Amino acid sequence: MAEGEDMQTFTSIMDALVRISTSMKNMEKELLCPVCQEMYKQPLVLPCTHNVCQACAREVLGQQGYIGHCGDPSSEPTSPASTPSTRSPRLSRRTLPKPDRLDRLLKSGFGTYPGRKRGALHPQVIMFPCPACQGDVELGERGLAGLFRNLTLERVVERYRQSVSVGGAILCQLCKPPPLEATKGCTECRATFCNECFKLFHPWGTQKAQHEPTLPTLSFRPKGLMCPDHKEEVTHYCKTCQRLVCQLCRVRRTHGGHKITPVLSAYQALKDKLTKSLTYILGNQDTVQTQICELEETVRHTEVSGQQAKEEVSQLVRGLGAVLEEKRASLLQAIEECQQERLARLSAQIQEHRSLLDGSGLVGYAQEVLKETDQPCFVQAAKQLHNRIARATEALQTFRPAASSSFRHCQLDVGREMKLLTELNFLQVPEAPVIDTQRTFAYDQIFLCWRLPPHSPPAWHYTIEFRRTDVPAQPGPARWQRREEVRGTSALLENPDTGSVYVLRVRGCNKAGYGEYSEDVHLHTPPAPVLHFFLDGRWGTSRERLAISKDQRAVRSVPGLPLLLAAERLLTGCHLSVDVVLGDVAVTQGRSYWACAVDPASYLVKVGVGLESKLQESFQGAPDVISPRYDPDSGHDSGAEDATVEASPPFAFLTIGMGKILLGSGASSNAGLTGRDGPAASCTVPLPPRLGICLDYERGRVSFLDAVSFRGLLECPLDCSGPVCPAFCFIGGGAVQLQEPVGTKPERKVTIGGFAKLD
Repeated sequence: MAEGEDMQTFTSIMDALVRISTSMKNMEKELLCPVCQEMYKQPLVLPCTHNVCQACAREVLGQQGYIGHCGDPSSEPTSPASTPSTRSPRLSRRTLPKPDRLDRLLKSGFGTYPGRKRGALHPQVIMFPCPACQGDVELGERGLAGLFRNLTLERVVERYRQSVSVGGAILCQLCKPPPLEATKGCTECRATFCNECFKLFHPWGTQKAQHEPTLPTLSFRPKGLMCPDHKEEVTHYCKTCQRLVCQLCRVRRTHGGHKITPVLSAYQALKDKLTKSLTYILGNQDTVQTQICELEETVRHTEVSGQQAKEEVSQLVRGLGAVLEEKRASLLQAIEECQQERLARLSAQIQEHRSLLDGSGLVGYAQEVLKETDQPCFVQAAKQLHNRIARATEALQTFRPAASSSFRHCQLDVGREMKLLTELNFLQVPEAPVIDTQRTFAYDQIFLCWRLPPHSPPAWHYTIEFRRTDVPAQPGPARWQRREEVRGTSALLENPDTGSVYVLRVRGCNKAGYGEYSEDVHLHTPPAPVLHFFLDGRWGTSRERLAISKDQRAVRSVPGLPLLLAAERLLTGCHLSVDVVLGDVAVTQGRSYWACAVDPASYLVKVGVGLESKLQESFQGAPDVISPRYDPDSGHDSGAEDATVEASPPFAFLTIGMGKILLGSGASSNAGLTGRDGPAASCTVPLPPRLGICLDYERGRVSFLDAVSFRGLLECPLDCSGPVCPAFCFIGGGAVQLQEPVGTKPERKVTIGGFAKLD
């Protein structure tokens, strides 16, 4: 029974040792020097927080020509391994960075700085090429002597060495590989030696000969970190410089005004952070394992997809080769047929010319015919022969080969095809689209317009994502609404919520996949439902001076003779008329919004709303006024309304003239024009591209907005005791354009009695 328990205990201990050994072996890559790719030996902490062996650092600086700046850190001033002048001949057996590796490191594009020249005026700045971050780090004027030694990393390396060789012998630290077993240790030298190396480093007749040898151990290291500048123990940590400092460093100007805390505080803070992060990682091992499985599955899919991609490319290239081979065969066949035809014609011509030789062919036959003495027979035979001789004579006089020997018409121009083949490459995903903010806006619907960058690969379709930003945030990632496979470069988003802020983005897609998202664009929707109406040309004053467009969404006022007389006799006074045009829809309840654009060159235009009954009264007899500042609503918009009158005015207008908006002192403003003690004085603001009017019928309020940014300009009271309709007033020349709905145009409303009631 006891033997079984002992065996179980032994098995548990061995399993624990195996687990510890496995975990230590898994972190071996963290303990390798990036220069020599071996276990760290007296590692130094670079300013970039990476580590490098002290000997490797000296070798790298020596290769760059830094002589006299490879001093050793003060953490171990008497270590034989860090004093080049006292090295044992056996020290050369230690594996140093290979020359070719150092050459590659120095020729990789960084760290090529010469040594300081004699008589230089400015202090030399030592730069070290960090092989981990592939960048140059500044070591300061003191070089390696100003660096701290990473004692913690040394302890980890020592524990690792003990774990991978449990019960193994301690080896000499200064032997050339393979190192001999250490037989002695020296506390003052902080190193272990074999017999030969101990004698070499402790020669008779020197002070080192008095060092007392001890048993070999790997725990030789300084008791604590020492300041490289003042040779004192570090006691504080500078948060600004992120460096350990001593008491003398603390009072120097270098750290003046810096945040300096005791080492204990920095130790506790960093330990708590590291413990918290490590606890989180250890507490989510299932997540780590799940992600590892996902990555492994991704690796498998990558291998399969890569093989499929190779096969597809090979098949396509073979297809191109087959097409080229087929085309080559057809072209060669065409050349062969042309060649045979020309050869046949040339052969026939050669035969004809050979018949013209003396005593052969046609000439020989003609010579024999000439020997005929019977005149009738001669005439009969020579008539046909003469025609043939005449044709042969003409061919001889105008000789020309029957076919050309050139095949220039069979030349191929493959410049375009070669360029296409040279540029043949994998299909790239589309680049991030650019949203056209000048054409993108929100009205009754949201109209989104975008384009691809000039040199972007084409997109087959697009994906639009949008969401509201003015709703309470839900836990987790932001939820986007998505519209897939949008064709073209514009889209409508129907039925947006009023008084909201939407953020939109777009990305393209083709056979290669989805591209990057465009930059987010924020759009404000109107504060109320959009009111659709047309301009009613049957109502208004001086209609001969008002020109309404065919679609009844734009109106222009043409200045007449009274305005010209006013310009001629400005000081004598004259009478000007107010031209009014109304909308064909009246509002009797709820909230409504509409927008329009006023021509910046307009002389004087008033945009607003009014009671139907009051507007009808004004139509019956519109009086002339002596000033272009006259307002049919008794001057409410310009602040001339009597402050003692409590009743709401029947009209509310915003005055626009010469590209400016007049904000009066008699109405409250949402644009920051009213002070704490009361309204501010009248002032003007620039005319925005579009003006928005929001009518709240129940509250009896009218708000004028910048229809682009939805910034409030003016808010006025209004008498809503009856139907209210949009109105536009002109004094002099001016033009107004109603903003058309984004979607399909609404059907024309049939008005009864001049107005259509909006229920």
